[in-house]
Amino acid sequence: MTFRIVEFPSEKATLRGRLYMPEAGRKMAVVMAHGFSATINGMVADKYAEAFCAAGFAVLLYDHRNFGISDGEPRQQLNMWVQARGYRDAITFLTTLPEMDAAQIALWGDSLSSAEALLVGAMDARVKAIVAQVPALGDAPPPDDPDGALFAALRETFLHSDLDELPETVYGPMPVVSADQMGTPSALLPLTAFRWFIEHGGRYGTEWENRVTIVRKHTLVRLHAGLCAPHISAPVLMVVAYDDEMEGARSEIARLAFERIPAPKEILEVEGGHFGVAYYPSPLFDLASTAQIDFLTRTLGPAADSS
Repeated sequence: MTFRIVEFPSEKATLRGRLYMPEAGRKMAVVMAHGFSATINGMVADKYAEAFCAAGFAVLLYDHRNFGISDGEPRQQLNMWVQARGYRDAITFLTTLPEMDAAQIALWGDSLSSAEALLVGAMDARVKAIVAQVPALGDAPPPDDPDGALFAALRETFLHSDLDELPETVYGPMPVVSADQMGTPSALLPLTAFRWFIEHGGRYGTEWENRVTIVRKHTLVRLHAGLCAPHISAPVLMVVAYDDEMEGARSEIARLAFERIPAPKEILEVEGGHFGVAYYPSPLFDLASTAQIDFLTRTLGPAADSS
């Protein structure tokens, strides 16, 4: 599967990624970014990108700011607001490409980036479909927001705030995963996380580092993607593990968010825990990717227009 490396500006840095292009016609596009600290080379998001492209969709798969082949300092620093704006800027970049169908752009996210994709999908009308895979939407429901005031505050932060001016709390640096939680505590605790990141991130050329610093910006309303669910108008496919073991990705919170999303929406519940769909090759990868391709095809229409 061929691709070309592209770059675009976002939050005072240059983001880089792979642009996969199918052969003919004006292109429907899927914008993809990996989850917590992962990179685009060899950590399975690239296999989803290849599957989407083989089905006829253009795909922009990029590394978040501060990670992988993207620029940004400090390295390995994770800020959800910054990453969400990266999705927005990736959409803007695609709309500048004459061969692209700017009216047919979908977002794909995995784990933490699923939360970011749902946030952007609620705030950017250019998003026409969302695939949220094992979404990390927290361990507790969002606060009640009957009049939408909390969502409005989130939207104001996303669209207009200077993130550099907001107060913050910094956690780390710390390992992403560790086999010795007593001696070297890590950001992600389950043994399944350790196994997956060491197996995939440890491969040659991924540019993944077992190190992360988490920045939480202090905003009027804390970022909780569940607040965005009632305001999403694009069709959503949510892939949820039956019993997600990852802290911050409780299955029941994902299902609650799904219930609050206006139709059209679809849910696919899978075995394998948080990382089951992130192994390739595997029956779970085949199940998830096939369902996602079917959803995107039905939602965006024919993937390539020969006109």
